[in-house]
Amino acid sequence: MNWNDYEEVWKRQRLPVGADADPADLRRTFESRHRKLAATLLVRDLAEAGAGVFVSGAIVFLWWKTGRQGWPLGLALALILGVTGFFIRERVHARRRRLPPGAPLLTKVEADIAELHHQRRLLLKVRTWYLAPIFASMVDVGATLRFHSPPWGALRDPWIELLFLAFYILLCWLVAAANRREVRRRLDPRIAELEKLRADLLAAP
Repeated sequence: MNWNDYEEVWKRQRLPVGADADPADLRRTFESRHRKLAATLLVRDLAEAGAGVFVSGAIVFLWWKTGRQGWPLGLALALILGVTGFFIRERVHARRRRLPPGAPLLTKVEADIAELHHQRRLLLKVRTWYLAPIFASMVDVGATLRFHSPPWGALRDPWIELLFLAFYILLCWLVAAANRREVRRRLDPRIAELEKLRADLLAAP
């Protein structure tokens, strides 16, 4: 799975101005930015779910090759399927929350505010619901294969295991730091823009 795809959801959009944005400009650009957000989240969910299915297939193959002794791989499989199911659930919920084309602008703005708050929580908690299960599944796979003879002999080198562990911990830290930065630079200002637009719409006669 590649969390960098998730980062692209925000990086492909221009930096929001924040609370200083012009309400007229926010009205004019809202529909295009609303559609772009929906499209990029769709691509993210499908890509992550597809990657989860692929990784699950690889774990099943390893389990088949190791035989009955590979039963602990079932835990890794369950963890990966859990993450995959999360993205599938996100897509199902997105379909249920989809507004009709003729919905009032205020309704769409409030829906986007709620969606961005949800995505904000996901970004800030990525270590809990995404990185930790994947890390646990990889540790499970590595530990299971370590106690088997060839063709998994190369995995029994402790230095390879330690280097991989250090690399993944560093990667997790970098991803979490990048997410916090993107929340500050993009999500929080965009939420401020939409809240200003909502206030402007409510104040309109």
